[in-house]
Amino acid sequence: MKLSIILIFCSLVLGVSSQGWLDFVREAGQGSGDTWRAYYDMRHVNYRGADKYFHARGNYDAARRRPRGAWAAKVISDAREGIQRGLDRIKNGGSGHGEEDSRADQRANRWGRSGKDPNHFRPAGLPSKY
Repeated sequence: MKLSIILIFCSLVLGVSSQGWLDFVREAGQGSGDTWRAYYDMRHVNYRGADKYFHARGNYDAARRRPRGAWAAKVISDAREGIQRGLDRIKNGGSGHGEEDSRADQRANRWGRSGKDPNHFRPAGLPSKY
């Protein structure tokens, strides 16, 4: 329900025509898929030090879907980091541990969305499949 409201709002703000609306939904959906694929790969490979690489890669891939893909990646990345910060605060008794890591994740997200090479964050030894 909330997603449909967001999509309708964006179409009104952006003045999206019916064809533009379809493009918006398609590109945002593809960008979301790129972001989630990188997250899945990160969880699957579970490689120490690869977190920032996967953040940058997911956002980079999504941003290549034009502005709508980048928009979807930003929404997903911001939501994920917000949830993670909240969970870290609960888990650590409000001590704020993880804030620095969250800021570093967001830097990697912005790096990827800006079109810069995500391999900047690639750790040595990460399997070439990724």
